[in-house]
Amino acid sequence: MNRWIKSVTALVATLACTAATPPGMDPDNPTCPAIPNWSDYKTMVLTPFQRSGETVLLAEGRVDSELPARLEKVLTDNPSISEIWIRSPGGDARAGNAAGLLIRKFSKERQMVTRIPSGWTCFSACNFVFMGGRARTIDPGGYFMVHMFTMTGDKNAIQSSVAMGAESTTELISDVEREAALMATEDNDLLIRLDVSRDLLSDIMYRQKTIATASDRSTRRCLTREEALRYNVVNIDPD
Repeated sequence: MNRWIKSVTALVATLACTAATPPGMDPDNPTCPAIPNWSDYKTMVLTPFQRSGETVLLAEGRVDSELPARLEKVLTDNPSISEIWIRSPGGDARAGNAAGLLIRKFSKERQMVTRIPSGWTCFSACNFVFMGGRARTIDPGGYFMVHMFTMTGDKNAIQSSVAMGAESTTELISDVEREAALMATEDNDLLIRLDVSRDLLSDIMYRQKTIATASDRSTRRCLTREEALRYNVVNIDPD
């Protein structure tokens, strides 16, 4: 009898979760799409194209360590670029910060808009690339997806340290904590330089979990339009 009650309870909970999640959204991260359209390019591809007499730069794919150098060349070689459309699953955090600062540098010479078009997703390191625009907008149906910054993504390094014993693991943890603190300071400084509210870090980004649990699997968060405006992530309302 108890087993039957538990089974029914679990089924009801599953159905309730499914019913509460809008179609096409992720049940584990209900503010975000189930299948983010952030491109599967292994390194970010930069493609200028003409649209209504203006030059738009498509920035699609993973933020890799060489992105800042490629981006600087494209922006230098194409002085007529007026908008950058971005979709990315993130990647190298410091390269993302550097690319954001580079876009801001070029925006001093010419007004450039960074945009997340409808249906596209900008995640993790991509957030800071996007925020480099002096003018920023997210189209309805575009997603600015955030998570808690973590330095534990290198599974091989973690496994090797564990295998080498407690002392090595302790050293790794110290390195991770030190690097995470440094990265948090850099992110905070960058938001100030990009005219974005630092509260975005404390109110949204740092409140996300790094690891899903059985009771709460959410590790990602997509900003609402109101939040994007409140934290000055966007300063052009598409409506």
